[in-house]
Amino acid sequence: MDERNQYVVDSLSIDESWRIFRIMAEFVDAIETLSQIKHAVSIFGSARTTPDDLYYQKAEHLARLLAERGFGVITGGGPGIMEAANRGAAEAGGQSVGMNIRLPLEQKPNPYANISIDYKYFFTRKVMFVKYAMAYVVMPGGFGTLDELFEALTLLQTKRIKPFPVVLMGSEYWKGLIDWIKKTMLRNNKVSPADLELFQVIDDPEEVVKYIQKYVIL
Repeated sequence: MDERNQYVVDSLSIDESWRIFRIMAEFVDAIETLSQIKHAVSIFGSARTTPDDLYYQKAEHLARLLAERGFGVITGGGPGIMEAANRGAAEAGGQSVGMNIRLPLEQKPNPYANISIDYKYFFTRKVMFVKYAMAYVVMPGGFGTLDELFEALTLLQTKRIKPFPVVLMGSEYWKGLIDWIKKTMLRNNKVSPADLELFQVIDDPEEVVKYIQKYVIL
């Protein structure tokens, strides 16, 4: 290896080592910011949802109800469902947390988070969603929403975290996925019947809040 190539390799190694400290710094900043959040619900859903959509309105209403009952609300900090949830919580005078991820498309911080964190790494952000949530509410969304949902279900299934409520809002939207889990995964012994009890499907925001309150004592 000539000197020039060796220099490139050494530079890359140094950069990889410093990346560890950047990751550590992101964890430290997030923990210091979120340590003030005592009782929060993480709400997930599509960034592409518009304000005239039923689920935007449901997310806003749900977040308002949660804030009025003393819960903080945590979202991914972007537009769509995230904006709706942050808006509902903030306008009700509650803690409205936006954990924004820096992306080239779609993800821009919404103006309704009164506690805001900016992330570079998806995995540090995912840790914070779980660490500071007492429940998950998952509304219609895309790959990112499914990623957060199955991350939580995997951790609950493997008992790596304490049990907490996971609610899917939008029975019509989630029906196909749930049918596939039952008819394909369960029948092929890839999940157990008990795994299907890790989540509940509830459409009404008031009923979601009541369900969460049964498990969470403020």
